[in-house]
Amino acid sequence: MIIDEVLDPEVPYGYSLDDNSTLSLIQLARRGIAFQVFHRFARSVSLTMQEWSSFLHVSERTLQRYSKENRPFAPDQSEKILEIALLYKKGIAVFGSREKFDHWLTAKNIALGGMEPKNLLDSSLGIHLVSDELSRIEQGVLA
Repeated sequence: MIIDEVLDPEVPYGYSLDDNSTLSLIQLARRGIAFQVFHRFARSVSLTMQEWSSFLHVSERTLQRYSKENRPFAPDQSEKILEIALLYKKGIAVFGSREKFDHWLTAKNIALGGMEPKNLLDSSLGIHLVSDELSRIEQGVLA
């Protein structure tokens, strides 16, 4: 199932999605990702619930309520979760390990205006900017 492949950062997955895979992810985002599915992914990466609440623009209390009710996320939140999951896959592929990618996410980056890449994950544009920087690193083009 595509959701399992996308939300498991350790499972190799091409981050250049074909049209069918992308359409499946769009449908999944529209239906909403259940909290249990999100939580499995969230535990596998080094992002806190406080950070997730910031990225998803909800309070930590709302995340707790989603957990208690196993409530699905709204489409825009589900899409953000999927974007971050795909970014993690790309980062792990570029750096060779989750630990190295996690370190890079928390280091100030000149190419990103001196910001830590993690601080850009609250915006789809920021996620794309971080993804573009990963592509430059992958191709050997540094700041």
